[in-house]
Amino acid sequence: MKYKQEDNQFNRYCVTTALPYANGPVHIGHLAGVYVPADVYVRYLRANDEDIVFIGGSDEHGVPITIKARKEGVTPQQIVDRYHNVIKKSFEDLGISFDIYSRTSSKIHHQTASEFFSKLYNSGKFIEQVSQQYYDEEAKAFLADRYITGTCPHCGNEKAYGDQCEACGSSLSPTELINPKSALSGNEPVLKETKHWYLPLNDYEDFMKQWILEGHKEWKTNVYGQCKSWIEQGLQPRAVTRDLDWGVKVPLPNAEGKVLYVWFDAPIGYISNTKELYPDDWQKWWKERDTKLVHFIGKDNIVFHCIIFPAMLQAEGSYILPESVPANEFLNLEGDKISTSRNWAVWLHEYLEDFKDKQDVLRYVLCANAPETKDNDFTWKDFQTRNNSELVAILGNFVNRTLVLTHKFFEGKVPQVPANTITPLEQEVTAEIAKFPQRIGLAIENYKFREALSEMMNLARIGNKYLTECEPWKMIKTDVERTAAVLNISLQICANLAILSEPFLPFTANKLTKMLNLPPLHWSDAGKTDIIKPNSPIEKPELLFEIIDDQAIEAQIAKLEATKQSNQLENASVEPQKPNISFEDFSKMDIRTATIIAAEKVAKTKKLLKLTVNTGIDTRTIVSGIAEYFEPEQIIGKQVSVLVNLEAKELKGITSQGMILMAENADGSLHFVSPCSQLINGAEIR
Repeated sequence: MKYKQEDNQFNRYCVTTALPYANGPVHIGHLAGVYVPADVYVRYLRANDEDIVFIGGSDEHGVPITIKARKEGVTPQQIVDRYHNVIKKSFEDLGISFDIYSRTSSKIHHQTASEFFSKLYNSGKFIEQVSQQYYDEEAKAFLADRYITGTCPHCGNEKAYGDQCEACGSSLSPTELINPKSALSGNEPVLKETKHWYLPLNDYEDFMKQWILEGHKEWKTNVYGQCKSWIEQGLQPRAVTRDLDWGVKVPLPNAEGKVLYVWFDAPIGYISNTKELYPDDWQKWWKERDTKLVHFIGKDNIVFHCIIFPAMLQAEGSYILPESVPANEFLNLEGDKISTSRNWAVWLHEYLEDFKDKQDVLRYVLCANAPETKDNDFTWKDFQTRNNSELVAILGNFVNRTLVLTHKFFEGKVPQVPANTITPLEQEVTAEIAKFPQRIGLAIENYKFREALSEMMNLARIGNKYLTECEPWKMIKTDVERTAAVLNISLQICANLAILSEPFLPFTANKLTKMLNLPPLHWSDAGKTDIIKPNSPIEKPELLFEIIDDQAIEAQIAKLEATKQSNQLENASVEPQKPNISFEDFSKMDIRTATIIAAEKVAKTKKLLKLTVNTGIDTRTIVSGIAEYFEPEQIIGKQVSVLVNLEAKELKGITSQGMILMAENADGSLHFVSPCSQLINGAEIR
């Protein structure tokens, strides 16, 4: 039973999830942002007998995979084979109910992506451009952005990548880096001409304004806002090919050593996976206008799924466009950003080993704490509290009490309800039960999964309150018929919970369904109070959930603490000595003592401080990336060391004349390199 009138135009649903990158396992951030909400949505649609396909798969091309393979001394195929299998099994074990979970290294995907590219190429949809890109002369290879490191021009981080600085979050191009280095040889790369094909997104700017800004104002605020920002800044041509030896080969003559850019080939994986599942009628899911296409993604994929992939589909001309893209924000872990490189994560496959048969506990906690409108935080203490105080104490407690009392007083059979025992309280409870399918369904259809889950738990709360008020364990002594009515209603609530909890807690719903001996039921069966017929036998109760003790939680916290300490030790390792320089080179550096006489934060940045320093030579401005470690008022009057003859550079519209010398500790914190005792400003450091 559907509750949104506008969905009546759709006869089927094609639901996709972002393809996880096959260079590591899945963690709770992925689950909360994409896969749990998508599975809730799909299970709800299936319960409504909708025609639906649920598409997933691994993204197996791109530079990070080649980097990992190079580090491990194996092939990229070996890397993706390993992690594809880990990810696929983890999803299956958690109950993420894909109709297919395939991969972009498959033959059918390479064929589909090549055909898609060829159609756009033959239709004149691409432009050909020659550009200069960094090239490693020793390795004899063009360098992908992630193979180039250097100093961030915005915050001074010396380990920024050619596409992004992970310290300040700035998007970069390789040519913006200061002192770029090749990750292959460590040498300074050179710029060399290379030819690539580009999709001119600017040609679709007017279409995007109409389709998104006018046609999809109902999209989530974070999705609509990011799209609006991109469109209003003006769309630019984007390369669809790159120089690499791992990926879908560019199907053109004289294109040796070039593959389709991973952003171009990965979303085509949704189509190729559907083809693999339904080779004869895949097109109805992608080309018929009465199919609703829904992409579940994280916020880092909004632009790709709302602007770039739709532009590709529009350019091809025969495909439908996404109707909804309910992207979530990010989930943090214990107050810190989840990081695969730092191993700061709760990995799904490890959770399933550590908490055997507790898949639904994780599903519940991640749904209840989903980052739907803003970044949220996962903590192990909250995980424990939600299990013990909600799943055990509310849902599990109600079901267990009802079934135990039924066995105790009515020999494990659903009691008959005499007509004269229906009181206003029963009428009130019955009326409330009838409202929950629509409340929960409407929330799910609007992608408000936290609200939907809360409503499901509210039904269990009503059941608990009803049992507590009626006290059938006392009532049985004086009024057997009234006790029968109370337990019948309570069992009907249990049956409703078996239906309404299934999208969120499929393993629990299945267990409850078996205990109640229910036949296969649909969403339309919920809301009724005659689901279980009188005299129907019920099985002996088993606990749906169990208390998670402090020891189990402390073990997880200790694991994270060990990770943190390991990261600190790793960071504490001394950097290798840089190549020798001549004394003459060193003599060119003019390092002086100076005093900070004013300091202020640079607007719209997290890292930068604007410092006014007296160098003894003059008073000048220096922009320094130390705002995370020092408040401006803390450092005024501080004597520091300054490289005064560094070439001036423009940072955020401010001319910076020099560099403050800092030392980085093992924990990443920065400390001034300062004289032990006060010196005159301008004293030379030799």
